[in-house]
Amino acid sequence: MTYQEVKELVESFGLPYCYYQFPQDTDRAPPFLCFFFGSSDDFFADDHNFQRIRGLHLELYTDRKAFDLEEEIESRLEVLHIPYYKEEVYLDKERMHMTSYEMDVVITSKEEDRNG
Repeated sequence: MTYQEVKELVESFGLPYCYYQFPQDTDRAPPFLCFFFGSSDDFFADDHNFQRIRGLHLELYTDRKAFDLEEEIESRLEVLHIPYYKEEVYLDKERMHMTSYEMDVVITSKEEDRNG
């Protein structure tokens, strides 16, 4: 996947979204998504980062349990053959549910995509 394809995946759910967090002065009502790359686990060869592997976090925030939205996210990840870990927590202070999906994605450049 390219970084653009990750962004398009997030956009495809049709929910408001941001990278990492919305600006502090934004009063965003759920449901919404946040995504970020929390880590890297690159494959090294010939003394350089041969393949970029990024830990992608996709967080769904809702004011109530949203089985339908979770199913949509999980189905899309499965169609793309992206294995994921899922974790759910209730954020007392914000009075929201957060369902977090963690996955590793192989990041390719547009040039790599063109060359196969």
